[in-house]
Amino acid sequence: MVQTGHLFAPMPDVIRDDMAFIDRLHCYLPGWEIPNMRNEFFTDNYGFVIDYLAEALRELRKLNYTELCDTYFGLGTHLNARDRKAVRRTISGLVKIIHPNGTPAKEDLEDILKIAIEGRRRVKEQLKKMGSFEYSQTSFSYSINETGEENFVGVPEQGGQDLIAAEPMAPGSVYVTSVTGDGTVGLYRLEVSLASGNGKLKPAGGISGPIKESIQRSFAYMQANKSAFSISHEVDSYDFNVEAIDLLGNKVAAEIGVGFFVAAFSAIRRGSARPGMLVIGDMSIQGNIKAARSLVEPLQVAMDNGARCALIPAENKRSFLEVSTDVIDKIDPIFYNDMKTAVFKGLLLN
Repeated sequence: MVQTGHLFAPMPDVIRDDMAFIDRLHCYLPGWEIPNMRNEFFTDNYGFVIDYLAEALRELRKLNYTELCDTYFGLGTHLNARDRKAVRRTISGLVKIIHPNGTPAKEDLEDILKIAIEGRRRVKEQLKKMGSFEYSQTSFSYSINETGEENFVGVPEQGGQDLIAAEPMAPGSVYVTSVTGDGTVGLYRLEVSLASGNGKLKPAGGISGPIKESIQRSFAYMQANKSAFSISHEVDSYDFNVEAIDLLGNKVAAEIGVGFFVAAFSAIRRGSARPGMLVIGDMSIQGNIKAARSLVEPLQVAMDNGARCALIPAENKRSFLEVSTDVIDKIDPIFYNDMKTAVFKGLLLN
């Protein structure tokens, strides 16, 4: 069990960003739900001497109550093998502390089961927010063996963070995404602003690697085709400042060339992107569209975070059939096969 917040020191960055490590935590107890220590919490009555309590806990380690809940309850289908192991071990630990004789009543055991499921779900919800499709199944539940009734255990932070705004953003801003080979999704908000200059690209300091390279390719295409888009004056007269804000904080090496072009054109024409829109896809220096590796993972993350529509390369039309019906019902696809189509379908231009 791990507690986070004001009582314990934060994890080092290397561990905090390691999803495989976090997945091995059985339970997540948010520090903000623990009240600050106050004088009235201390008793004036007798208590255990710490040496005695430590010895008692050591002896309890020899007992195993991991299968105790099976008598009355079953675990839901969204709990995988690691989830079940985590829930069972948390139950065992809590029973040792609250009912050290190992015979809690059914009602008490159900309360402990709910706590254990909630603690494990909080781990998975954090992993889900970090952008990995592997951890998308978080509808944790348990069933009562006697009646077959299924009960779902929720958490306050379930269902994403609504990172994608539902209302139109300022011109020059778009949401972009990219997925790695292992299914990890990066979600960024690109912000492009114009300043008087002579047509230079000025990425913010945090932009590097594949993100920077894809932006540079897109900008080179814009410079070479400025006449075709009727933006010659703007491209020659302004410098383009660009910032990529990592909304999930998982530092995915995203390829977001199409998103940058749409954001830059939005800034030039002072037209906002469609509300709740996500831009998927990259491009070559000659403007050839690069399809996304997959749509399943980025669209799932997009739906969980409030997206309403997605600008998708036409080459990914077949991939769209692999997306779950829940996502299809909530996100409208907008397909494009070239940059002009992407710009005029993705932006609200006068």
